[in-house]
Amino acid sequence: MADRVTVIGWDGSPLTAAAGAALSAATLVAGAAHHLALPEVPATAERIRLGSIDLAARRIAGHRGSAVVLADGDPGFFGVVRNLRAPEHGLEVEVVPAVSAVATAFARAGMPWEDAQIVVAHPRTLRRAVNVCRAHHKVAVLTSPGAGPAELALLLEGVHRTFVICEELGTAREQVAVVTSDKAADHVWRDPNVVIVIGGGPEQQSTGTGSWIAGRHPQGVRGWALPSDAYPGGATDPGGESGEGESPGLRAAQLARLGPRTGDLVWDIGSGSGALAVEAAGFGAAVLAVDSDPDACARTAAAGRAFGVQLQVVQGRAPHVLERLPEPDVVRIGGGGVPVVTAVADRRPERIVTHASTRDEAEALGAALAENGYIVECALLQSVELDTAAWSERERSVVFLLSALRSDLAP
Repeated sequence: MADRVTVIGWDGSPLTAAAGAALSAATLVAGAAHHLALPEVPATAERIRLGSIDLAARRIAGHRGSAVVLADGDPGFFGVVRNLRAPEHGLEVEVVPAVSAVATAFARAGMPWEDAQIVVAHPRTLRRAVNVCRAHHKVAVLTSPGAGPAELALLLEGVHRTFVICEELGTAREQVAVVTSDKAADHVWRDPNVVIVIGGGPEQQSTGTGSWIAGRHPQGVRGWALPSDAYPGGATDPGGESGEGESPGLRAAQLARLGPRTGDLVWDIGSGSGALAVEAAGFGAAVLAVDSDPDACARTAAAGRAFGVQLQVVQGRAPHVLERLPEPDVVRIGGGGVPVVTAVADRRPERIVTHASTRDEAEALGAALAENGYIVECALLQSVELDTAAWSERERSVVFLLSALRSDLAP
């Protein structure tokens, strides 16, 4: 094992005394091409061009002497430190940090960033990064080749955002551009770059006591599965395409089985009052709310504004409107019967929930899901709301809840 392993962050500034001392004593230096070209790298040191971190870690583990790994920005923030410290390598490292690329990008933009979401986009995770950009007002995206500004813009089609694109931060070729998302796909951007994605709602406002938590700020109404009258028009909403009122208890059960989370895209088909769409967005997911009724679409949009969450509302009748929507992770179907269930199953989301008012309808929906490769569960939910002044029955709800998990994901 190397006698000493030092990871040095580089942000284009002159190296600190600690970094310079570690580098001058190094007998092995690993880094990108622009790191290995630094004049401070000893001419006699063995040089490793960083491609595979695991391969470099094995080389360092077998080296006798002092090893240095150079990395852009803060190497402990989405950097190489986690990989080098993995148990299979057994490396103990010292870290000399630099300013992270995210901090530098926001500094160039002159913006605060404690309220920002931060994601890494690789080709395999690009869709989830885009979903975070759909769901949140301010997102910093650490891009990679094949998952850069142009690819982000293409997948955000139909969602307007502003991109602050910071190319080659800390170098002589550094450049910052501000473009709308629909223009970002028309340009070739230089790597490495960081994209700040802004829009879709108001920026977090500071209070008299200041912010106290980074990322998502807990605020607004406490709880979820709120009463229908908590939403604009919810008390009089007929339930969208389902044709029946949606009780908070049913909504709670649907959300529990969907499990929406940050990085997911939720389809809410038959959004009605927008209650489920709003609550799914409150968990950090991106939400597409679909309804054929323009009044329901307006209610859903109003509910999103009232609760301060990002929603994309699509007016159209399922199943035809679904053909042009981006791929979902989880789907709630509020109505439309077997044709809609089949169309949704064809898109292969992880989970699907729907409900029925009769056993025959539930059996038909369950059979359609099972035939399309889903493991189906069904529960008969009955709830009774009581008037606590007289402890008398106020309202009764009886519904069949179906939840389906894609069979290849079953335990």
